[in-house]
Amino acid sequence: MPLVTTKEMFEKSMKEHFAIGAFNVNNMEIIQGIVDAAAKENSPVILQASAGAIKYARVPYLKAMIEAALEEHDVPIALHLDHGPDFETCKMCIDNGFTSVMIDGSKYDFEENVALTKKVVDYAHAHGVVVEAELGKLAGIEDDVNVAEADAMYTDPDQAKEFVERTGCDSLAIAIGTSHGAYKFKGEAKLRFDILAKVKELIPNTPIVLHGASTVIPEYVDMCNSYGGNIPGAKGVPDEMLHEASLSGVSKINVDTDLRLAMTGAIRKVFSEDPSVFDPRKYLTPAREEIEKTVAHKIRDVFGSSNKA
Repeated sequence: MPLVTTKEMFEKSMKEHFAIGAFNVNNMEIIQGIVDAAAKENSPVILQASAGAIKYARVPYLKAMIEAALEEHDVPIALHLDHGPDFETCKMCIDNGFTSVMIDGSKYDFEENVALTKKVVDYAHAHGVVVEAELGKLAGIEDDVNVAEADAMYTDPDQAKEFVERTGCDSLAIAIGTSHGAYKFKGEAKLRFDILAKVKELIPNTPIVLHGASTVIPEYVDMCNSYGGNIPGAKGVPDEMLHEASLSGVSKINVDTDLRLAMTGAIRKVFSEDPSVFDPRKYLTPAREEIEKTVAHKIRDVFGSSNKA
């Protein structure tokens, strides 16, 4: 099966009330773990690469590994640029066969964001590629995205409607209280489902995206810390809230931090239990297994996309 766009995936998700997991990829083991889990759960999946991942892994390698996954498994896979910082990065990904790109103009004022997004949309649509945009600012740090808590702000539903109408973007990432990285909440986790409901009411046919939506799975934080890590007080979005979001009209939920924690925890455990290990296969195999386990749990128990391929 060739790469697909997210268009049909999202149409089905909105009709049947489930979300599709968008998992960040950086190397072969992460790609294998994600796609193996999606195949076992018979779920569509979005593999997304940030500008940082592209710089690290390089586009030809990422594409070749994802093409290998397509040869091995028969589930719908979209290749998506996560947090495209500018038109040039989006264009480069479109020209290199990505089926979906995100232009993140949320750091600009409304009019600048509209203009930049529209420019990307025009180029992408001319090449059969779909576009995700963002309105509102998420706090937190992830790769090249760094927004202070004081600068974070919720998405305005009326602005969201105007933004989609003026840009023609295919999906919209909104800010309802999630944040990037492993430290999402200081107190109790809280998502503004009232904002989500209003946005869905005003733009019912636009797929909605949640960024910064890792659970920051406690068992992996504990695993990292108990084997020499130092990740105190990490806290994410509880599974129950993400499940509610998937039932309430969110079509795409991004996961990155949970994969990093699963991989790092598994590797730390091997090194700690057997310091003589220096064969990468000995520590990358359990890391891949933990990623597969994490993704399968998200697909099955949180997003509800099992058997929706």
